[in-house]
Amino acid sequence: MSDFEQPNVIKTTCPICGKPAEKKYYPFCSKRCSDIDLYHWLNGSYAVPENETDNNDMKLPDEENE
Repeated sequence: MSDFEQPNVIKTTCPICGKPAEKKYYPFCSKRCSDIDLYHWLNGSYAVPENETDNNDMKLPDEENE
């Protein structure tokens, strides 16, 4: 076993280009792919889904006792 191989380590691929991930940039393979991913988040290409609720159904803590 070489110095870089560790038992029980899952080999992953870069989500941007598919090359093997590098420890320094995990889960990416390079700074370039890491920066591309950051750009996607910053320009709104990626978004976390929002749970929309009806504002009338929501009560503030002070309104519950009234």
